[in-house]
Amino acid sequence: MAESSPFLQYVAEEMYTRRYAKRTIETYLHWIKFFILFHKKRHPKDLQDEHVEQFLTHLAVNRNVAVQTQALALNALSFLYKEIIKQPLALSLNFNQAAKPRKLPVVLTKPEVKRLLTCVDPQYLLLAQLLYGSGLRLMEAVRLRVNAIDFDYLSLMVWHGKGGKHRRVTLAPELVEPLRRQISLVEAFYQQDMQTVDFAGVWLPFALARKYPAAPKELGWQYLFPSARLSIDPQFSVLRRHHIDESGLQKAVRFAAQKATIGKNVTCHTLRHSFATHLLEAGMDIRTVQEQLGHTDVKTTQIYTHVLKQGGNAVKSPLSQLL
Repeated sequence: MAESSPFLQYVAEEMYTRRYAKRTIETYLHWIKFFILFHKKRHPKDLQDEHVEQFLTHLAVNRNVAVQTQALALNALSFLYKEIIKQPLALSLNFNQAAKPRKLPVVLTKPEVKRLLTCVDPQYLLLAQLLYGSGLRLMEAVRLRVNAIDFDYLSLMVWHGKGGKHRRVTLAPELVEPLRRQISLVEAFYQQDMQTVDFAGVWLPFALARKYPAAPKELGWQYLFPSARLSIDPQFSVLRRHHIDESGLQKAVRFAAQKATIGKNVTCHTLRHSFATHLLEAGMDIRTVQEQLGHTDVKTTQIYTHVLKQGGNAVKSPLSQLL
């Protein structure tokens, strides 16, 4: 997207310099481009607060976007005017607030989850099992690294999850052997990559890469679900092995839902919703479920149920009841 406009390319470079996450850069560029097109391709420096208000009102009234979507667009424009244009927006903009109600999560029953997992392409089965068995978000699963697995304590470490937070989540013991086999696959790729002259190692967050300069070429930091091919890192123009493309897992879950004749709108996130709901149904206390999901506010977790039973302290993965 940014390549089509020198201005957007400049914004992208500024965000890279400030160490913004790749997904954040892509999202902000999307809304900034949308804002420019909405105002007939006028340059943002020629637009004022009222033009931002008009755009945000358009999103709410004509596009009927969710509250979170409108807020994300505002964040992108706030960054644009504060850091790029150097003219911060007013603190009290006057625009129509989006009022589209938040959708209730789609949740599968345990028999539906079992049918779904039975129909998932074997190539993506372990990932789908982790989504449900550990309540991972899509990108948390595909970004897992070898050293994130704690076999001794049957848990996974999620680093830099949503909001940059870290947390420890439960791991179903039934997945220990499949994970060991997956690590063997990673080792095979690793040995092959280390024989490649131009291999620069796996990508690491900036602070971590500075603190441990040798880490990119250590086995423990390699992605647990690596891409089948090496590719050029667009930011640093070096050869790396990235993680698999998440779109493959998304397609596999959707196809499995159709094959299992599940009449619900099933996505990867549905497995995370089901994880939380089944834990609560089993009597797990809501604070523990909140920690497992990585929610900042318990109110976010409360969407899954209104009647909670206080359970024990140990977290047992619901996947264990299926396998």
